[in-house]
Amino acid sequence: MSLVVQKFGGTSVADSEKILAAARKAVRAHQHGHQVVMVVSAMGKNTDTLISLAAEINEKPPAREMDMLLSTGEQVSVALMAMAIDSLGYKGVSLTGAQIGIKTDSSHTKARIHSISTDRMKALLDEGNIVIAAGFQGIDDQFNITTLGRGGSDTTAVALAAVLGADQCEIYTDVDGIYTTDPRVLPEACLVPRVCYDEMLELASLGAGVMHSRSIEFGKKFNVPIHVRSSLSDGPGSLIVDDADTAGMVVSGAALTRDEAMVSVMDVPDVPGTILKIFKPIADRKITVDMIVQNVSDDDTTSISFTVPRGEAAEAVSVIKDVVAELGGTLAPVNENVSKVSAVGLGMAHEAGVANRMFRVLADAGINLEIITTSEIKISVLVDRTNALDALRTIHGEFSLDKIEAQPNEVRPSETAKRDVSALDVIERLQVIGMEALTIDDIVLDNTQARITICKIPNRPGLAASLFEQIADKGVFVDMIVQSFNNEQIADITFTVKREQLQDAVAVAEEASKEYGCEKIDFRERISKLSVSGIGMRSHTGVAMGSFEALAEAGINVEMISTSEVRVNVVVDGDDGARGLECLQTRFAEELES
Repeated sequence: MSLVVQKFGGTSVADSEKILAAARKAVRAHQHGHQVVMVVSAMGKNTDTLISLAAEINEKPPAREMDMLLSTGEQVSVALMAMAIDSLGYKGVSLTGAQIGIKTDSSHTKARIHSISTDRMKALLDEGNIVIAAGFQGIDDQFNITTLGRGGSDTTAVALAAVLGADQCEIYTDVDGIYTTDPRVLPEACLVPRVCYDEMLELASLGAGVMHSRSIEFGKKFNVPIHVRSSLSDGPGSLIVDDADTAGMVVSGAALTRDEAMVSVMDVPDVPGTILKIFKPIADRKITVDMIVQNVSDDDTTSISFTVPRGEAAEAVSVIKDVVAELGGTLAPVNENVSKVSAVGLGMAHEAGVANRMFRVLADAGINLEIITTSEIKISVLVDRTNALDALRTIHGEFSLDKIEAQPNEVRPSETAKRDVSALDVIERLQVIGMEALTIDDIVLDNTQARITICKIPNRPGLAASLFEQIADKGVFVDMIVQSFNNEQIADITFTVKREQLQDAVAVAEEASKEYGCEKIDFRERISKLSVSGIGMRSHTGVAMGSFEALAEAGINVEMISTSEVRVNVVVDGDDGARGLECLQTRFAEELES
């Protein structure tokens, strides 16, 4: 008998009528021969109400007591849902996280799942019950109630689907599924039938609020097909799976992160450990760093730009100003009037010219690019906030994301079979060290690339587009692209190519430097690209810092950086590649073994 996990969010159980509607969906699945586990959130705005009530009592309530308070919202929902199931003539049993046996660590309000017991749930399912589980909560080793933080019910649902070997996890929400971009921002956004885990992780980090990153990480780690559907209709929804097979789509989504701020550190020594010294105090304060752009050195110094949420910019500057002064560098004025626009798609890892197209349409729209950073499946640019919406619409239209047609959407037998053969041994191992433990899939050394930098290029619309179009015309495939900020008029562009294509790329760069009036070009025939890839890179924020630290301790200088939700890439000198690989393998040995 197949098993389905159904999750209903707060808006889907906001009142008695919606609770009964959700109960009917569960009963219908039960009638079709499925065993059913429901995961239920607190009703409507109940959690917000409890938070406000706590604030009236205590401005800084203890985290343990907040968990005790907030967990009651889901307890109300599961009891009412069980009553609704009973009213429809079927058996339903409500369980709190503790009653299920969801064991977590003791990080109150943001706990991570260590293990989940399945004995009680399986026994109840075998007796013909629909099991109604409280989302968002668990219990630690001291029997304290814990909550999982933002997106906690999604995380509960996918985790239960993993340990129970469910055929799929259905996430019912107040939207139809996953869209090519936020439909509240662009009305022309279209429903995406299928998206892969990596694409969804990138989109979730960029503000696609349908699901939280931790639940997608669970899905990827345990091969759980996730079906995002509307609780208000029976539409096809969107499937999140291992291989989305999007029929030739190069880009599957675009996203806008509106309130960014750019911090630029200028003229710091280009020596091992510099980047670690700058970012360690930021990491210690748990300030969220997004784009990191470090270009190659100029006269033994380098400049580093990074973005943080606008509300955290002042704190970021305050914690690094002394370090920057000690290094002999300077801090440029913070630019709080920028937004990040990104294109995401698995297809861009294999198809050349995606960056060219994106840069060209933005240039034709008169939109200047402050920062460029690329990863294997994402291109992000920083633009002036006044141009952000136009940039998003331009990219969305260029890749025909407004022309996707809805279609029937069901989990394929091959996807269920893959989960059956590959996930259960992973679950057994991770129940010991923690189901949400960071998992490093691979650490890879690429010694086949070369690097080119065009120094002090005028920062105006169209230059990046023109440059990379000329490079593409030569048949040169570009991997990493970094455009970093020097001042309001000047930028450096660095990119990597296959070593055998270096001379063709240099010829284009030389012509471009003459045309644009650039100061010089610099190139290196031998570089090493080190890539750390895994699951949990966003929720475990120490991967980039761990990489910087390991390389600094070995005296290896970092020349370029690009980061994404599933990978951290750093470029080092070609002679340091093998030693750098060994350092990273040693640093992440435990995570690799798991």
